[in-house]
Amino acid sequence: MQEQYRTVARAGVHESEINRSRFLCSLAPAATEEEAQDFVARVRKEHPTASHNCFAYVIGADASVQKASDDGEPGGTAGVPMLQMLMRREMRYVVAVVTRYYGGVKLGAGGLIRAYGGVVGEALDALGTLTRQRFRLATIHVDHQRAGKLENDLRATGRDVREVRYAEAVTLEIGLPDGDVEAFTAWLADTTAGTATLELGGEAYGDATA
Repeated sequence: MQEQYRTVARAGVHESEINRSRFLCSLAPAATEEEAQDFVARVRKEHPTASHNCFAYVIGADASVQKASDDGEPGGTAGVPMLQMLMRREMRYVVAVVTRYYGGVKLGAGGLIRAYGGVVGEALDALGTLTRQRFRLATIHVDHQRAGKLENDLRATGRDVREVRYAEAVTLEIGLPDGDVEAFTAWLADTTAGTATLELGGEAYGDATA
């Protein structure tokens, strides 16, 4: 698994005008290829009179799925530069649709490549990106007496506390970077006087802390 990846912070639209043509870049996070395709279909439905609705998407932390479409523009002048921009920015789990309303001035192949790639880059800058870090899921079991202080200590040190459950004992679900497991185990034993237990689970991605 990749240690981390970047994705778009939120869905949104960025518009540019180039030689009288309007270019609207719609960006969104997409967890699956199906989600990406649904987003493309939705944008196309919103802009049925547009000259072109070109798209590119990258799915998977390792970029295992990459697709692009020129949607009627000359081959390789729209979808590919859009995809290249996403890959250059190391974006994952993201879909981009660039809607073009032709303004009467031909841009030529080079102009189209710059326009389609450029508007995706501008949209990424405008909407912002975030980094997702690979974590090991871990479960802490601790007694009620120590649970409150432990939870506060975890949050104060920037730990990713995902869930807290109260029963006979208190269970805290957290996310740990792999490299921190050994040091964290020692810290937990010291903080709880050896009374807490730690179970390591599977892996997931969460927001990376600065």
